[in-house]
Amino acid sequence: MKNSDLYHPVHIGSLVLPGNIFLAPVAGYTDRAFRSLCVDCGASFTYTEMVSAEALTRGSGKTEKILLRASNEYSYAVQIFGSDPKRMADATSIVLETTHAECIDINAGCPVPKIWKNGAGSALTRDPQRLAEITSAVKKAAGAIPVTVKIRSGWDEKNLTWKEAAEAAILAGASAITLHPRTRAQGYEGFSKWEILSELTSFVHSTYPNIPVFGSGDLFSPEAAKKMLEQTNCDAVMFARGATGNPFIFTQTIDFLKSGHYSEIMPQHRISAGWRELLQLVQDSGEISACREMRKRFCAYSKGIEGGNALRLELVKAEKIEDYRRILTQAGFETSEEVSSLANSSPYD
Repeated sequence: MKNSDLYHPVHIGSLVLPGNIFLAPVAGYTDRAFRSLCVDCGASFTYTEMVSAEALTRGSGKTEKILLRASNEYSYAVQIFGSDPKRMADATSIVLETTHAECIDINAGCPVPKIWKNGAGSALTRDPQRLAEITSAVKKAAGAIPVTVKIRSGWDEKNLTWKEAAEAAILAGASAITLHPRTRAQGYEGFSKWEILSELTSFVHSTYPNIPVFGSGDLFSPEAAKKMLEQTNCDAVMFARGATGNPFIFTQTIDFLKSGHYSEIMPQHRISAGWRELLQLVQDSGEISACREMRKRFCAYSKGIEGGNALRLELVKAEKIEDYRRILTQAGFETSEEVSSLANSSPYD
C-alpha cells in the first residue's frame, strides 16, 4: 500500500471524519486544553477522558469539566464507563443533552482494578452478554448518534475474548470497534500484540464490512503508526501515551503517511504548546489546580530538550503562572499570555 493510501477519511456510522489519526482517551490528560492542541496539530478525532456513568447520573460536579468541548473540536467523542445498562443509557442522555457530542464511546478495556472490580472496563470484555446489553441500551439512548466500543484482547492470556466481545458489541449496535491488544492482566506492561488486531480487522471487515476497526497500543512515533496501519489493515490508529507532551505527533504522522518523511519539533514550539495548555487549564480549573497539573505535563514537553533535566527539577515546584514564566524565561524560552494557534505557525522553525 502506498503512503498516500494510508491516510484517509473514516466513516463511523453517519459521522464522516477527514482523517484516520485519532487521539485516544487518556485519564488525566485528554481534557479540552490538551485535545485542542491535538486538533490544531491535525488529530482527526478526539476522545474525552473516561467519564463515570455513576458519577454523571448522580450529578457529580467533577464530571462537568471532563465533558467540556474545545472551541476548535468540530467533532469529538465522550467516553463513558459503567456496568449497569440503564445507568449507562441515562448517562448517554445526559451527555448528549449537555454536550451535543458526535459520538459516544463505551469503555470496555480499562485494566485498573477499581474499574473492573465494579464490573466495568475490561470486565466487560470477558462478559460479552453484559457488553451487548450495555451497548444496546446506550445505542437506544443515543439514537442517530453513533456508538463505539473500546475493548482489550481479553482477561488474560488464557482468556482471549476479543472476537466474542467485538461481535457482541457490533450486533448490539456499535458503529466501530477499537482494540488495545493487551490483556487486562498485562495492564500497560509488556507489548501489545498487533497480530490480534490484524485478526480482528480481518474478521470484522469480512463479516461486517461497514464497521471500521481502530487500533491502539504501543504507538509512540509516526513510524509505529504507519507500521500498525500496514501490518493490521485497521482503519484508524489512536495515539494515547505517545501524544502526551507531544501533540505534534499528529502533524508528524500525517506528514510521514503522505510524504514518507517528517521534521523534528523545535524546543521553543514545544514549550509554547505547554504554555498555551497551561493558560487554557487555568480558565477551566483555576490557577492553583492548573499549575499543579501542568507540572507533569511541562515535564513531558521538556523531554529531549537540551538542559531538560535541570528544567524539570524547577518545573515540579511551580505553583503559579508567574513561577512557570520565571522558570521558562530563565531557561531561555519566551512566554506570553497570547500564544498563537499552532495551526497557523510552523513547529519546525
